[in-house]
Amino acid sequence: MKPLREIIRALKAKKSLGQNFLIDPHILHRIVESAGPLLNRTVIEVGPGPGGLTREIIKHPCKHLILIEQDDRCIPYLENLKDYFKGEWTLLHGDALEIPLHTLGSSPRVIISNLPYNISVPLLLQWLKYMDNFGSLTLMFQKEVAARLTALHDTPDYGRLSVMCQWKATIKRLFDLPPGAFLPPPKVTSTVVQLTPRFPRENVSWEALEKITKAAFSQRRKMLRSSLKMLVPDPLPLLEKANISPQRRAENLTVQEFCNLAALWEDTSLIQTNSG
Repeated sequence: MKPLREIIRALKAKKSLGQNFLIDPHILHRIVESAGPLLNRTVIEVGPGPGGLTREIIKHPCKHLILIEQDDRCIPYLENLKDYFKGEWTLLHGDALEIPLHTLGSSPRVIISNLPYNISVPLLLQWLKYMDNFGSLTLMFQKEVAARLTALHDTPDYGRLSVMCQWKATIKRLFDLPPGAFLPPPKVTSTVVQLTPRFPRENVSWEALEKITKAAFSQRRKMLRSSLKMLVPDPLPLLEKANISPQRRAENLTVQEFCNLAALWEDTSLIQTNSG
């Protein structure tokens, strides 16, 4: 197997693809170990690049390994790793944003990835929508993004991403990675995070919660009686029914309160649509 550092130096990471290749073998091992037993599971890796994390995954038996890589320069290096893996192997050359990961392979599915920083949040939101189709997501983000995922209400990092994630998943921040663990080293610290489906979950649709949080946090310094006007002409009856003071701001509401508010708004919208 060709040395990883040699491959990375030959490739030269592309900034346009958000490439920072993880090279520390101890950290690679720790990430895969954190994902738990992989036996009889479909393991999906997004953005494997030259295959640093892939080399560690194939040391752990799993039913089906699916790799999704956009950079055509990396495909030959990944194909060479197939000979070292005994399970079912699928290598997809394409954009992960355009691939419905929740339909790949068979359940139980897990994702293990060092995500490209420039598309990490859009990818996560796409997967969260279908979180029940995954056993776990073990992912790497910029430390600042990880803080937003786990932030509690009444804190500066709390926002729309916090609400959507904590509604769908239980989230654990596992450990931080220094820039020196990568080649080339990024200018930020990274954090490995694990998400697992959360049950029981409040009965509200993804679309309703997405719209409520978008309206509330789009003007986060304004009171809800003002920020929600982009969604409903007069938010006061809705807030009163949800037992939420109109003077509160988006950052003050718990995930539960956002879910209640979204469910009430959705019911009201359906009633108005049906009556109209």
